[in-house]
Amino acid sequence: MPATSPVTIYHNPRCSKSRQTLELIRERGVEPHVVEYLDTPPSAAELKAILQKLGKSAAAIVRRKEAQEEGIDVDALSEVALIEALAAHPRAIERPIVVKGKHARLGRPPESVLEIL
Repeated sequence: MPATSPVTIYHNPRCSKSRQTLELIRERGVEPHVVEYLDTPPSAAELKAILQKLGKSAAAIVRRKEAQEEGIDVDALSEVALIEALAAHPRAIERPIVVKGKHARLGRPPESVLEIL
């Protein structure tokens, strides 16, 4: 994360929940580092670190419809293989994800990110 902001949002500007979450963060006076993850997907290692901060498994952040469209069989893959598949096919990652320090939250609903700001 760049030194300019302690908060990073993995953002999809076409997603209404992602836009609402970004607006909510900005309303709190925080200008986050915005990662448009479809253009700049997290690596498998970055995704693993994000999952640890979320306290969730990879399966918990999968968009099932998109995973199916990408040919990802969520239930058949190990955790490591699923993380690699998500890194290779970022549109199957649930969004937005907000990271601050050792904590992360999924912006569904957008208000859930407030607890780490």
